[in-house]
Parts: sequence; C-alpha cells; structure tokens
Amino acid sequence: MRNIKTYGKEIAIGFLSVLLMFLIYIGVPPLPLVSSALMIAAVFFLAKSRGGIAVGSVGKKAASRSPSYLSFEDIGGQDHPKRELMEALEFMVRRDEIKKLGIRPLKGILLTGPPGTGKTLLAKAAAHHTNSTFVAASGSEFVEMYVGVGAGRIRDLFKEARNKAAKQKRNSAIVFIDEIDGIGGKRDGGQQREYDQTLNQLLTEMDGVHGDESIRILVIGATNRRELLDSALLRPGRFDRQILVDLPDKTGREHILKLHGRNKPMGEEVSLAKVAEETFGFSGAQLESVMNEAAIYAMRDTSDWVTQTHLTQAIDKVMMGERMDRETTCEERERVANHELGHAIMAEHVRPGSVAQVSLTPRGQALGYVRHHPRQDSYLYTKETLEDQIMIALGGCVAEELIYGGRSTGSRGDFEQATNIVRTMIESGMSTLGIIHPQALTKEDWSRENTNILNELIDRTREVLGANKDKFEQLLGILVKEETLSGDRLRASLTRRTTQSEAS
Repeated sequence: MRNIKTYGKEIAIGFLSVLLMFLIYIGVPPLPLVSSALMIAAVFFLAKSRGGIAVGSVGKKAASRSPSYLSFEDIGGQDHPKRELMEALEFMVRRDEIKKLGIRPLKGILLTGPPGTGKTLLAKAAAHHTNSTFVAASGSEFVEMYVGVGAGRIRDLFKEARNKAAKQKRNSAIVFIDEIDGIGGKRDGGQQREYDQTLNQLLTEMDGVHGDESIRILVIGATNRRELLDSALLRPGRFDRQILVDLPDKTGREHILKLHGRNKPMGEEVSLAKVAEETFGFSGAQLESVMNEAAIYAMRDTSDWVTQTHLTQAIDKVMMGERMDRETTCEERERVANHELGHAIMAEHVRPGSVAQVSLTPRGQALGYVRHHPRQDSYLYTKETLEDQIMIALGGCVAEELIYGGRSTGSRGDFEQATNIVRTMIESGMSTLGIIHPQALTKEDWSRENTNILNELIDRTREVLGANKDKFEQLLGILVKEETLSGDRLRASLTRRTTQSEAS
C-alpha cells in the first residue's frame, strides 16, 4: 500500500499545476506569484536547516556517531589518566554509596593534552565503564552566524542525551564535546553575542545537573588548548576534574604498539620494544600510523610478514614524511651531504655514539636527514644539554659556511629549532637575564639575548667543525655514492682519522 505522504505530494503537485493553468487562462501573470512562492520556500528551508526550527539537529548527528563501546583495557599508554578517570566515574557506578556519604556528583571532566593522545577514546571507554548512553559532538557544530542557533543546539544535545538514555533504559548519559574551546573560549565583552550565548547555555545546562535527577548527565570535554577556556567553565561545580592526557612514555608506547599490532602478522625478528625506544615523543595516533605504514610497506614488498625494516621505514615516514623522487643537481647533492655531515659530526662530538644513520633520501620537505639512536626518555634538560642540541642544529649551516663560504635556504628549519630551544632556555632562567617573566621582556630584549646565545654557540660549533674539516671530503664521497652512511661507519672513519692525526 502506498503511504499517505506519497498521495499528499501527488495531490499538491496536481493542485499547483491546475492553479497555474487557471491563472494563465484568466490573464493573471504567474511569474510574480511563482517567484514569491520560491522565495518563501527558500527562507523556510534556510530557517529549518540553520535555525531553531531544526530541533535535535546536533542530537541526530551525535546519535549517528555513537560508538561501538570499548573498554579501558583497549587503550594503551595512559595508565595514570585511566586511573584518575575511573576514580572520577565512581559516582556514576556506586550511586547508593555516594548518596549515603553525601557526595555531590561530578558534573564535568575536562581532558587536556596534545593531539592524538587518546582523549576521545577515554571518553568512549568511560561510557562503557559506567554503562551510560554516549552522545558526542564537536565544538565547531554549535557556532553559526545566526544568533541563538548555538544555544538551541546545546539544549537539543542534552535533550537528546536524556531521551536516548530513557529509551535504552539507562540511568546515566555521557555528553562528550570534542574541541570544547570552540564554544568555551574566554569572553572578552565584545560584540560576538552568538559565542557568549552558546557558552552561557552550556554553563546553564551543567548547573542544572542535580543529584536527584533520574538520568544523570556527565559532560566530558576535550581540548589541547586549555589556556583559551573561560574561567567560568573551569571553576569547581562545572568541570570538577581536569585530567592531563600526555604523550606516552616508553612502556606506554610499547603497549600501544602491541595493541595496534594484534591484527598484523609480525616477523620473528621484530622488536616492538626497540620501536618504542626509537619513537620518543610520538603520540598514540602517530604510533598507530607507524604500525599501519609498516603493514603498507610489507604489502608493497609482497611480504607475508611485517619486518623490523618495514617498521624502521614507517618511523621515518611518520617523522619526516613520504619519500620523494626529487631530481637534484650534483652540486645540490654535495651541499646537502656536507650539511647533513655537519649535523652528524657535531652530534658525535657532543654525544658520542648517538648517530644511527646519515641519509640523502628526500622525505617531506627535507632533502636529507640524520637519524639518531634512541635516548632514554627525558623530561628535564640542563643548560649544557640544550646547548648541545642547539649546536647539533647549527652544525649544518656552519658546515656550509666552512666549505662553501655561505649558507643556503636548507638551514631554515634548523634555525627555527635552535630559536625554539633558545626561548626555552630564556623562559627557564638559563640565560644571562636570569629568572624573569617572559612578558616582562620587550621584543628588543628577546632579540638581543637570542642573538647573543646563538652567536656564542655558532662560534663553538665553527671551532669544532673547523678542527674536523679534513674529515668531510672522505665521508662526502661515501655518502654521495651510496646515499646512506651508517653511524658505525661514520664513527670508524672519525676514529681512524683522529688516531692518524695523533700518531703523526
């Protein structure tokens, strides 16, 4: 049987056709009436799609993104955040016990940290842990050019969470707002009323979570820019807990690699512990990409197993970018080789045994690179360590100066790295300025201190590489011919030349 909607459409089309023919028959020009009707229909459609008429628009989007639940055991490398989050979720699991103790239920939990560390996964696992309905949205979905739309969508989101929980016969729901800084930014008293109304509505909804409600709603927000959030959103009673989800340590990285390697055939020689050592500073998303890219390399080689070589290639790709087929002139290759040798020789001088490989393979924006042996995870750095890192970064441009008498644009990234480390030194009180608040420094102060530190370290780098200038020629021939130079071969050449010099 055909439904009523289909008949209704046919009747409406037939009526409009007859009406149009009648108007033509009696001599009334139909064009103005048709134009007016189209304008009214367009306005109605726009209001329905963008305005307050679209009840539950965010809720429907959120409902379509409801996850297949995962547990905390499926998330690696975040043991401390998981413990903190599970402790904070106890009020949803042990409702009777907290009621006896007079504990006020938490209304919001804020997850902060770098991108790709697993904040969204933790929110999904929280819903599974508490057997709650999960509704998700992004901060960008609430902000429109029309005033009042964002506030209406906030109301719809919480209404959708309550309705879904009631339909699923659950007594709690988790509303997850990713990139919450999109609607929770600091209010500066300006004319942007839409942002303020959206934030005000979110604050009102969070304040309306009372302990005696039949369906308890917990708001979990995620951001990597906590400093941008409004203070009213961060106060106790709204986001009661703020949990840092940081980059994983070595043990955490190995756990993440094992989780993402469960569905991949690994060769017997594969050591995920070694991969974890070589990926210091990688986020969980980057580690997942490493495992995925390694499997892609295995497929390219028509291999049935993912080998250690594939994993090494994957690390290079995630760190530096895809290998590029760039045609460079002979002069450019030699300049790039000397540049990279400058980095490598300087690294061996300040940290003996640190270079793993020197390569002329173009990756991403780099025409060559130096791979270093993994170091032990470090979170505190001394002034000497930071100065060593700066001198390694400056080794490339100093090598070009010594050999060619000038620099090239290839040193731009090295200078950015060096100036960032100098900023860290100044902000940590390791410069001649002593302990001083960064905001108390003018641009001239920053520039002067930055120049003084870099000039001093460039002189020290020039002195070291100048004493080893004769070693560039032999290493250059090997690197240009073979495109790669292992760290062991580099050290053997440096040691042999040093021994010969001492003997003579």
